[in-house]
Amino acid sequence: MASKFTVTLERLIKEFSFEEIYVPDDPASIHISSGDVNRPGLFITGFYDYFDPDRIQIIGRMETAYLSDLEKDVLAERMDKLCSLNVPAIIVTRGLEVFPEMVEAARAHRIPVLRTQDPTSSFMATLIGFLSVELAPRITRHGVLVEVYGEGMLIVGDSGVGKSETAIELVKRGHRLIADDAVEIRRVSSKSLVGSSPENIRHFVELRGIGIINARRLFGMGAVKLTEKIDMVVNLEHWDQSKVYDRMGIDNQYAQILGNKVPSLTIPVKPGRNLAIILEVAAMNNRQKKMGYNAAQELMEKLGMPASSSRDIVNEFDF
Repeated sequence: MASKFTVTLERLIKEFSFEEIYVPDDPASIHISSGDVNRPGLFITGFYDYFDPDRIQIIGRMETAYLSDLEKDVLAERMDKLCSLNVPAIIVTRGLEVFPEMVEAARAHRIPVLRTQDPTSSFMATLIGFLSVELAPRITRHGVLVEVYGEGMLIVGDSGVGKSETAIELVKRGHRLIADDAVEIRRVSSKSLVGSSPENIRHFVELRGIGIINARRLFGMGAVKLTEKIDMVVNLEHWDQSKVYDRMGIDNQYAQILGNKVPSLTIPVKPGRNLAIILEVAAMNNRQKKMGYNAAQELMEKLGMPASSSRDIVNEFDF
C-alpha cells in the first residue's frame, strides 16, 4: 500500500481560481493531507469537541450570518481559537464578506484565507471529489491500460506476451490508449479505481522491433486519454497445454487491487489468436454482466442444468 499523499495549496488555487485574501508563504510549500472538509458551524458557537484540525474549513452563508451577529470581541475570540488549531486553510464561499477579525487571526497564526464565488454545497462537492483523486492511495504496476467500448481494461502479463502490440491494434480499431508499460492506479473510493500514465512516459508505446512511438502524434488526439476507470483486468499468458482454461465463464473471477475487487479474465496467447477482437468481445461481455445478463447462465438454464453453483474467485495477480 502506498504512503500518504498530499496536494499543495498552489494546486488548489490554480484549479479553483481562488481569490487570495491572505497567504502567509509560497502556496507551493503549503500541503493539504486530508481529503475531508469541514463547515465549522458548531465550532464557532463554542463547541470545541471532536474537531479535526487537518481539514480545510469552509465558511458559507450560515456561518457568515452567525458571525455577523456576534460582538466584535467574541468574533475575534472565535476566529483566534479556530486559527490557533493550525487548520490548513479557510475558504469563504459565495464571495461573502471576509471579516477583519478573521484576517487578523489568520495573520497571527499564519493560516491561509481564500475566497470563491461558487455556492457552498456545489463547491464542497467539487473540492471533495478533487481531493479524493489527488490524495488517493496509489500503486504503479507493469501493464497497459486501454479504453474499449467505454470499459477501462487493464492488460497485464509477462514481458513479451504482446500487451503493447494488442493495445496498438485496439487503437487502430478506434479505441483509446491511456498508459503503456507503467500504469498508475489510484483507489478513489471503495468501489472505484482510476488508472493513468506517469507524465514522463504519457502516450509513448514500446514496440519490439520498431522502438518507441508516440500514439498521440501517430494516431491523433482521439486515440489517447489521460485517465480511465478500471472496469476489468485481463491477464495475458502464453498458452500452456497442461493447463485447463475456463471455457464457460460460470465462475466470477476477480483481481484484488488496493483492496478493491475488479472482474478479471485470463486469456491464453498462441499464434493465430486475434487478441484485439477477443478483448473487444470481453469488454462488451463485461458490460452485459454489469447490466445483469450472463450468457453462460442462460445457456445452462436452457440445457436444464443448475447455474446456481457459480463461485467468486479472486486471482492472485501481483498487485
